Amino acid sequence: MRGIMEIDFWARRWKEGRIGFHEGATNVYLARHVDRLGPAPRRVLVPLCGKTEDMAFLASRGHHVVGIEAVEDAVRAFFAEHELSATVRDAGEHIRVYTAERFTLLAGDLFACTKEIVGEVDALYDRAALVALAGDVRPRYVDHLRALLAPQSRGLLVTFEFTSSSFDPPPYPVGEDEVRRLYTGARVTAIDEGPCDGPRFRESGIAATERCFALEL
Repeated sequence: MRGIMEIDFWARRWKEGRIGFHEGATNVYLARHVDRLGPAPRRVLVPLCGKTEDMAFLASRGHHVVGIEAVEDAVRAFFAEHELSATVRDAGEHIRVYTAERFTLLAGDLFACTKEIVGEVDALYDRAALVALAGDVRPRYVDHLRALLAPQSRGLLVTFEFTSSSFDPPPYPVGEDEVRRLYTGARVTAIDEGPCDGPRFRESGIAATERCFALEL
């Protein structure tokens, strides 16, 4: 089963250009509900961030983005595509920190990113991260995020729901019941949903639903 530790798998996907999870534009649910993260400036944690345009959108709203991405090429691509010159330093074992303007992107294994390395974060934006992980990895992932986030942090979580025995994940379907189990003790509110028209779902002929949850941790 594929988990967050399989950096080589994701590195191959990026090298081969198989990044259907990259929307190339601001996610519609983030654009609609960004105010749920609270007033700017917040330091918004974006796990498994890739080079998502959502980070640029968050920064345009006055937030500081703290992204974590296992594939360093994706981090470099984000700064290059936004014509930003980043300062680079090493932090911890096999973690490189890229910083420019309102962006701090950590290249390395998320589980190796400690609170000391990440710094203060008081908001969470998770799209295509939780759903990228196999079921046995998801509880550990959420526990790690909650350990990094400050008390009373707010978040937005976007998941997929679909049914298919022939679909080769990732992404994995994650339903509302599982979201509530994973975030036990937090306030989880389902706030929006709609059909997902991602390329892998289209190619597989699968009807998928994208759901958005507001989190109060």
